[in-house]
Amino acid sequence: MKTVIIIAGPTAAGKTAKAIEVAQHFDTAVISADSRQCYREISIGTAKPSRQEMQAVPHYFIDSHSIREEVSAGIYEKLALSYAAEVWKDRDVVVMCGGTGLYIKAFCEGIDSIPAAPAAVRTAIQERYEKEGLAWLQQEVQEKDPAFYAIAEIQNPHRLIRALEVLYTTGQSITIFRTGNAVQRDFNIIKTAITLPKEQLHANIERRVHQMVADGLLEEVRAVLPYRNHNALQTVGYKEVFDYLDAKISWDEAVEQIIIHTRQYAKRQLTWFRKDKDFKWFEAGKGLLEEVAQLLKT
Repeated sequence: MKTVIIIAGPTAAGKTAKAIEVAQHFDTAVISADSRQCYREISIGTAKPSRQEMQAVPHYFIDSHSIREEVSAGIYEKLALSYAAEVWKDRDVVVMCGGTGLYIKAFCEGIDSIPAAPAAVRTAIQERYEKEGLAWLQQEVQEKDPAFYAIAEIQNPHRLIRALEVLYTTGQSITIFRTGNAVQRDFNIIKTAITLPKEQLHANIERRVHQMVADGLLEEVRAVLPYRNHNALQTVGYKEVFDYLDAKISWDEAVEQIIIHTRQYAKRQLTWFRKDKDFKWFEAGKGLLEEVAQLLKT
């Protein structure tokens, strides 16, 4: 049976290196499961694999889109399935690597088809949110979509914004479009995840952020200023630099906030993946390749 080996986990845990090692062992390709690395214009703030890493094994869904395009979990599901089918023509195994839990879930289980919002609707909500903050978002969703508000992560602006986009576009609650029925895939899925001791993960994150700054993060963010409302740029590493460019904070504060927010993001990633009991965890990736290779022998 065709197999996908998923290597998930928090940012800066060492997923990329381990995925390349596993892919080389099985002489196969890596499909990225990162919601931002697909955009050509943003490389430094997204910690894309290096040129050497990209040359080591074939990679899919990296530099595949322009920041002028919107990619969703639903689009990713279709793309990743087509990438896997392409690799499986000549191979029995493909590796999927990344930290975007929703994308991995969409690939493994399918995702409900939720209508996309017109750009004008998205922009209007985003501008209001930037002006009036999270409290406005929470109140608007609570009043206009109480069914979703009752089950929502009300501290997560992305989820609340998405709910409003659907509501303003269709006149219906986003909950109407969510069936929660998992699709049964006709391939084998092996779920692995990499973690590190908290202190080591935090040190890796801090080192990576300072490397991003040295590599030219500020210049990269300046270059994508016209697209600042794009979903991919409403994220850690970009929002903080936009605040600096808007003279809301100093450069040192921006860098410190990127480190803090990246640590918080890593914690959320750990929480997401730990909810799925099918994931087997490997500290620093030790023993992962050996275990997967053994599984595929039996």
